[in-house]
Amino acid sequence: MVSTAEALAGWAHDYEPTADDRELAQRSLVDTMAVTLAARRDPVARIVTGLSEAARWAAIGHVLDFDDLHLESTTHISVVCVPATLAAGGDARAYLAGAGVMARLGVALGWQHYASGWHATCTAGAPAAAVAAAVSWGLSPAQTATAIALAIPAAGGVQRAFGTSAKSLQVGFAADAGLRAARLAAAGATADPSALDDWLRLVGGDPARVDLTGPAVPGGLAIKIFPCCYAAQRPISAVRDQLPEPVDATRVSSIKVTTPESSVHPLIHHRPGTGLEGKFSLEYAVAAALLDPRPGFASFTDEAVTRPEAQQLAGLVESTLTPGGDWLLAGEVDISIGLDDGTTHHVTLALPPGSPDRPPSAQDMAGKIADCGADLPELLDGLDWPRARALLRQLLSARGPA
Repeated sequence: MVSTAEALAGWAHDYEPTADDRELAQRSLVDTMAVTLAARRDPVARIVTGLSEAARWAAIGHVLDFDDLHLESTTHISVVCVPATLAAGGDARAYLAGAGVMARLGVALGWQHYASGWHATCTAGAPAAAVAAAVSWGLSPAQTATAIALAIPAAGGVQRAFGTSAKSLQVGFAADAGLRAARLAAAGATADPSALDDWLRLVGGDPARVDLTGPAVPGGLAIKIFPCCYAAQRPISAVRDQLPEPVDATRVSSIKVTTPESSVHPLIHHRPGTGLEGKFSLEYAVAAALLDPRPGFASFTDEAVTRPEAQQLAGLVESTLTPGGDWLLAGEVDISIGLDDGTTHHVTLALPPGSPDRPPSAQDMAGKIADCGADLPELLDGLDWPRARALLRQLLSARGPA
């Protein structure tokens, strides 16, 4: 009987991208490079100087929490698979093979795995990075299955890290573990591919849910418009885009939010005190949407989060979480904003901009890249995989950011 690792390895080895797959890969490359280079001055860039390329690039790429997301698996696919592919010298096909494995493993792990507190980007990411490296280096299906199995001991990460630098660091660990596993498999290491099936069951997944049909990344990828957790994108968009006119934040007397409990599962910081914690706070997301014309990088600094007016608004938020849901876009968010004159503004939203069924426009993408750095539109114009690798090596060297 063929193990899940062998089936995934065979799929990855034989996979040929379609035109739509290649378009997704190019957008993912540009988006991931933009958010990675935007973070090159972040303290994490200094902290990771002693790590491998894959680990450094992935950790820096994730620290702003501005990278894309596969909603069905609740995994940040590109921030693992782009750095792993670039560090291994791969191309779009290698990225898509790794991304496809990550999406399918994430779905097999299921919502309950994520809801239990696992960081699925890391658990699904380590085996996926092994596949991206294996395809980059031309490993055989048997070697690729071995690499997947060798990545399993490092397939870990927990949500308690959210709001600290540990979140981005453990993403870096996952990317590094995948390359290490592929390198060992190429050198002749052995492992039982059935380890993946056993591991899936141990952490609450189901190997039977791995589906090898469909495009490289079934369901597509969600692009973030704001630099914070994806669970905060919908509340921010609801307040910004659905109100008929801007609300004077000084007149707000009450804020009531009703949403399925799964849709805010990662938002664990109810009274954030730092910029990183603010990225994982429903209360602060609503406050920032009311205070800032466009919640961007400046909205998620320590100083912005601790603004008295932001703290006051966040303290007004009353949340009603309806039971159920099995993903971050379950149902819709419903927000009522009461003013001091007794009037109430009521907004609802199901799909935020950037979600796969409401994809970002070319203008959205251009605006995001420009927000990430004044020099990036020119640097990333016509970007390909070899040039992306050279840029990261130039601007994020082992000695620290250039």
